[in-house]
Amino acid sequence: MRQLVAIDWGTSSLRGALMTPDGAVLDVRSFALGILSVPQGGFEETFQSCFGDWMQQPGTRCLMSGMIGSQQGWREAPYCPCPASFRDLATQLLWLEPGRLAIVPGLTVEQAGVPDVMRGEETQIFGALQLLGLHDARLVLPGTHSKWVRVQGQQVLDFSTWMTGEVYALLRQHSILARTLPVEEPPLDAYAFADGVQAARQGAGLLHTAFSVRTLSLFKRRSADALASYLSGLVIGEELKAQRLQAGESVVVMGSATLQARYSQALSTWGVRTQTVGDTATWHGLHAMALSLPAL
Repeated sequence: MRQLVAIDWGTSSLRGALMTPDGAVLDVRSFALGILSVPQGGFEETFQSCFGDWMQQPGTRCLMSGMIGSQQGWREAPYCPCPASFRDLATQLLWLEPGRLAIVPGLTVEQAGVPDVMRGEETQIFGALQLLGLHDARLVLPGTHSKWVRVQGQQVLDFSTWMTGEVYALLRQHSILARTLPVEEPPLDAYAFADGVQAARQGAGLLHTAFSVRTLSLFKRRSADALASYLSGLVIGEELKAQRLQAGESVVVMGSATLQARYSQALSTWGVRTQTVGDTATWHGLHAMALSLPAL
């Protein structure tokens, strides 16, 4: 492999990095061309228009992760069952062009007879392990659907999905609470957020604590801007409360800078130490996978 084209192709965006064999990033490109904006049968044309010039050099290999391997993507890549290492993923790549262009499968796990899945996060996880030099870790990838992941011996043993971001948006925009909250998302009020986290930690559950957003507004105990941060603290705190966290343990937080800051602040309430990893983890995960493949 002379160079690697690493692709993160999600629902709403398309990102790519051109990498050297030793893992250096030479260039990065980003497009508002998520899988939902590509017409049926148009993935190959879109890929060529965005990254075709990178693929011209002989010995170039491309690995793609994310929703591009879903039923709505280029081709469906069957899920790899946990426990799974990055080498397990590498052996189950879906090759669109043998040895040259492949889609990384997502992961699946089953708890109490119910399946759970991820696509794209698995690549970020293995990239984070590479960046931090970890073999064992507990990780959280916050977002619309947060993922909590347990890694042992560089294998993903299990994970769980939490609809925290989506529930926040639903309460924020479509419930009776929306009438007390500003239309635009205000800057974080760290004190109100901390109070929301603490209320979730001590409360009976979100179905009860969420109503406090309305009553605090009714009695003018909080401003509308502060209540948005308070609600964010409630839903994130509810997610964390379910994780049975222990003081002194460490959690790797991966995601946007905004969510990293909120989760790190919330986790400190439980006495949990955090390490953070940015979006370069995807490139490192795909690079590690590429190194495990036979030479071109």
